[in-house]
Amino acid sequence: MKKIIALVCAALVAGTAAAAPGIPKGFLLYEKDAAKKDSDPETNWKVSDSLKTRFALDPCRRGAVGKTGRVAVRTVTFTGVPDFMRVEQVLLYGSEADAERAMTQVRSALSACGSKADAGSSYRYASAAVAGLGDEALKVSGQVYYGKKAGIGGDRSVVVRRANAVLVYMLAGEYAKPAKSDWTGQLRDAARMSAKICGVATCG
Repeated sequence: MKKIIALVCAALVAGTAAAAPGIPKGFLLYEKDAAKKDSDPETNWKVSDSLKTRFALDPCRRGAVGKTGRVAVRTVTFTGVPDFMRVEQVLLYGSEADAERAMTQVRSALSACGSKADAGSSYRYASAAVAGLGDEALKVSGQVYYGKKAGIGGDRSVVVRRANAVLVYMLAGEYAKPAKSDWTGQLRDAARMSAKICGVATCG
């Protein structure tokens, strides 16, 4: 699990203090928490405004998901020892078509790289549509498996598009077999951001 989190963390580039164009400073749900002084050596917050930051959910790990047409990105990442990570990511695109393309690429990556084998285990993804959230939404599980048995280590994400914006809320940690309750917090956060995203997105 540490290897999985390390790979995702390495992909989410640390950013600058300046606000991304189109996303006011403090707009994301966890920016206030990230701004607080943290003296715990086992926890860390990072805020990135880099347009090059990898899409938080990238099953193929090639950095190709959702790259085209970005105009602003903010990513807030929290990591805690030994194996916990929270990611909040808001991506604004130049058009609704670009945002739709990003969602299509997420689905394609989940299909193309839905299972990766590694030394007797595999890491498998599964996804399902979420009704009534934004214009389109997915909930996604990534999970370690030993044969057909779920092992310890996974991530749970909610990805939402509303107008020309895409939102990602992810938790990674010592999950076992996927359960409905695994997405409670991410769905709540995604609903909150979907309700306010039209302050920066071009909603009709």
